[in-house]
Amino acid sequence: MKRCKKCGATKPVEEFYRAADTRDGRRGDCIRCFSAARKARNAANPEANRARARAWRLENAEQYWETKRRYIASGLKAVADRRSYLKRSAGLSLDDYERMLKAQGGRCAICRQPPNSKISLHVDHDHRTGRVRGLLCFTCNNGLGQLQDSPVLLRKAAAYVEAGRG
Repeated sequence: MKRCKKCGATKPVEEFYRAADTRDGRRGDCIRCFSAARKARNAANPEANRARARAWRLENAEQYWETKRRYIASGLKAVADRRSYLKRSAGLSLDDYERMLKAQGGRCAICRQPPNSKISLHVDHDHRTGRVRGLLCFTCNNGLGQLQDSPVLLRKAAAYVEAGRG
């Protein structure tokens, strides 16, 4: 057990970051207090943190690139990028996407084809409201986009195709 010098709470030593240059091998402030202080410091001056990180990357370029290569090779970067893209573009989590995919039977909501092995289904949304409608394959998603999400144009296109089959 150890007492945090910031909040005064007595906590298990596992709730303190390691610090090799200290007497007991742990920081004086608990992880929660350290994280709160770091968050406040970064909010107060975000550019200082970016500059510090940039300087470290330049001084430790070999270590930085090796770590980055391992991160990419592990597949974790692809997952993080996907998570970030879904959250940023559609406000969805990976779990939300998987639930939608399962609810659609793992297929495109329009043509019912399974996704390509290299390209996942696209998150379709109403461009006026931003509301997510479903998951579509590349072809169906582009088709809706090219026809401006217009039910009138979609019906005209369907009538055109049907008339040509005569």
